[in-house]
Amino acid sequence: MAKPSKVIITCAVTGAIHTPSMSPYLPVKPDEIAEAAIGAAEAGAAIVHLHARDPQNGRPTQNPDAFLAFLPKIKAASDVVINLTTGGAPTMTVEERLQPVLKLKPEVASLNMGSMNFGLYEMLGRFDDFKHDWERPYLANTDDCVFKNTFRDIAYILESCRENQTRFEFECYDIGHLYTAAHFLQRKLVQAPIFIQSVFGIRGGIGPHPEDVLHMKRTADRLFGDQHFWSVLGAGRNQMYIAAQSAVMGGHVRVGLEDSLWIGKGKFAKTSAEQVVKIRRILEEIGLEIATPDEARQMLHLKGRNSVNF
Repeated sequence: MAKPSKVIITCAVTGAIHTPSMSPYLPVKPDEIAEAAIGAAEAGAAIVHLHARDPQNGRPTQNPDAFLAFLPKIKAASDVVINLTTGGAPTMTVEERLQPVLKLKPEVASLNMGSMNFGLYEMLGRFDDFKHDWERPYLANTDDCVFKNTFRDIAYILESCRENQTRFEFECYDIGHLYTAAHFLQRKLVQAPIFIQSVFGIRGGIGPHPEDVLHMKRTADRLFGDQHFWSVLGAGRNQMYIAAQSAVMGGHVRVGLEDSLWIGKGKFAKTSAEQVVKIRRILEEIGLEIATPDEARQMLHLKGRNSVNF
């Protein structure tokens, strides 16, 4: 198993999976999100993946103005690569989800590679009290939720952002999503090298078993060869051991409070930076080196931080 010359750490500091009542440390307000992203970069993340939230109630929002409340602060304080979501939340339309990337033109954006059941409803059994009226029904209704990402939706996002020169983190929740990414590479709507983010442990997607991780890696290698960079995120308690397995196999890693609220069994992470520090320590102790933001830019063929619209 070949190891990469440098491992790219992506940190996702807040997102649509968890609601504010689940952890007192989940960043919600713009200054909190900015501080979390800057802290993750200082800890060693080359890329920060960002969602926005309504500062009054913590609900996910794709209003570009909500992103502009923290993006300039992050850019001024750090040279970290900024990756914006086109996933938003499963309850949003694709047109709504696209707005921040279309208008703000980041170096990188996430892009989901298929429609899927996206079940968060089991979290209701783990958390008792919710501060905001939207949280409980948001989670409960995911037992009847299809996160819509059709071939037309994906093509629409890729074609809309072509002039922006934004490159994509292709989020693949199952094996078929890898084949969809290969399909768009063949259609020349995607240019190599492509950045594959394999997602494990979301109800409705592939599981977190080590054999599942191996299967994803083998399939990505067969489909893309040397035209791709392969990274992983493990949801919840799966975060660290899947990240370690990826790195040993020559892959890259993603951590952060969007994916897991925990730093250890029964212990909340107080910041995403804590998780970056932990995975960095694991990787360096097994002899791997961490990529800087500029090294990640070079590896992924990014347009550079001065070509964004914020």
